[in-house]
Amino acid sequence: MSNKPLVSIISVNYNQAQITCAMLASLERITYPNTEVIVVDNASPTEAPTAIAEQFPTVQLIRSSANLGFAGGNNLGICAAKGKYILFLNNDTEVEPNFLEPMVDLLEADAAIGMVSPKLVYYNSNNTIQYAGSSNINPWTGRNFSIGSQQKDNGQYNTTYPTKLAHGAAMLVPLQVVFKIGLMPELYFLYYEELDWCEMVKRAGYQCYYVGGSTVYHKESASVGQGSVLRTYYMHRNRLLFIRRNFTGLQRWSGILFFLLAAAPKQSVVHLLRGEFNHLKAVWSGIGWHLQGQNVHQNRFLSA
Repeated sequence: MSNKPLVSIISVNYNQAQITCAMLASLERITYPNTEVIVVDNASPTEAPTAIAEQFPTVQLIRSSANLGFAGGNNLGICAAKGKYILFLNNDTEVEPNFLEPMVDLLEADAAIGMVSPKLVYYNSNNTIQYAGSSNINPWTGRNFSIGSQQKDNGQYNTTYPTKLAHGAAMLVPLQVVFKIGLMPELYFLYYEELDWCEMVKRAGYQCYYVGGSTVYHKESASVGQGSVLRTYYMHRNRLLFIRRNFTGLQRWSGILFFLLAAAPKQSVVHLLRGEFNHLKAVWSGIGWHLQGQNVHQNRFLSA
């Protein structure tokens, strides 16, 4: 038996069995000795996850009866996890063999840390960095920026340091923290949910850290696509949702007004000039969602 704590690795699949299998193949090469792997299939409508079960029989495959979104799929995996730590790993990633040890060691050494993320490098990009830590979400604009983004990885971010936000493509969280703060907020469905969860972690008194000695390669937006109308809808809906859930007073109202009077109209003009009328509709449909009397502060807790 390994003396290393069990890590439950959770990944969500949606119509991407082969991409998920590539991620699982990379996990088979890791050096960390004590893991369980859980894949949640989010009711894939056209590509059954049969290949996952056939090629990786030791993986626990959970087949949801409905598409629960990113947060809901991960939460379904959490409820089945047995590990001391939960690693949320996008299915469109591949990992370095030794990526897990530095993150686990950091959490084992400091109980005040509630969430860690590794360095993210764009897959097949000649070592171009996507994430080496993050700024906070700006309350006035609802935006943040990733440290090191678009820089070539020459080892300049190989250290470990606090970060304002973890990255949802790969983040390691102690299960006891999930019990304390609640499950990932499912209200978002896609985008911003992990950023909101980071804020919940910090409000509970924990810190978020970036671990530069760990590297994960990310095939960004493989599941939804950068030009997707669905992405346009949820990015606008959830940017406003994040502001409403996480800011108060003048910051909240300034953020809402900036979004409604500047950011959304500017993006609308861009779509209009490009003739992207479906994207234009998606922007304002996302905003219209907020007029339906939603309880934006709802969140589920994990039962003991």
